[in-house]
Amino acid sequence: MSEPTATTTPRERYRRQVREEIKQRAREQIAAAGTSALSLNKIAKQMGLSGAGLYRYFTGRDELLAELVRDAYQSLVDAFRAAAGRDEGGLHGLAHALRAWALDDPQRYFLVYGPPVPGYRAPVDLSVKMAEIMSLIISASDADPASSPGGTPPASLSAGEDRAPASSTRLALAFWTRLHGILSLELSGHFLGMGFDPAQLYENELDLLSAG
Repeated sequence: MSEPTATTTPRERYRRQVREEIKQRAREQIAAAGTSALSLNKIAKQMGLSGAGLYRYFTGRDELLAELVRDAYQSLVDAFRAAAGRDEGGLHGLAHALRAWALDDPQRYFLVYGPPVPGYRAPVDLSVKMAEIMSLIISASDADPASSPGGTPPASLSAGEDRAPASSTRLALAFWTRLHGILSLELSGHFLGMGFDPAQLYENELDLLSAG
C-alpha cells in the first residue's frame, strides 16, 4: 500500500484503508477455501457494511479479483527483485524465491497460475507485470554461464526481448515452464505418497536446467 502524501485527505485515507481491509478479508476467504469461496456479501457482513456499501469500494467481484491478482504479481516481482539484489546465484536465486513465494501462500499462487476463474477476465494492464517477471528471468538467464536448451524461442517473446540473446530466452522459457510444472503438481498434492521429496525434485530439475 502506498504511503499517504501531504495532499491526501482524511476521506481518501479512510477509503484506502477500507479497500485494503476488503482485500485482506478476500485473501482470507481464498486461503481457506479457494477462489470459488470468494463472497462479497460475506465480506460486507464481516465488516459491518451493507452490500451496497461495499460496492462503493469495489464495483464487483471482478474488480476485487483484479486487485488481488495485481498484488500477487507485484509480490512475486518484489521477491524476484530481492533475490536478484542479494545476488543469490542468478537463476538459482530466482528459483528459490519462486518456490518460497509459492509455498508461502498456495492459493495466491493458484490465483495467478492456476486454472482460470470461471467468468473472470484479467485486465489488460496485468501484461506489464507478466512482462516484468519474464524480463527478470531473461536477465538472470543472460548472466548464467551455463549452456541453455536448444530450439527457437517463440517469435512474439523474442520480439519483445530483442536485446536478449535467443539462448537466454530459451533458458528463461525452460526455467518458467518446467519449474512451474513441478510447483503446480506439488501444491495440488499430486506427489503425496510417491515416496520422494518435492524439494529435491525441484532442485534436480534446476540443476538439469543449469547444465543445459
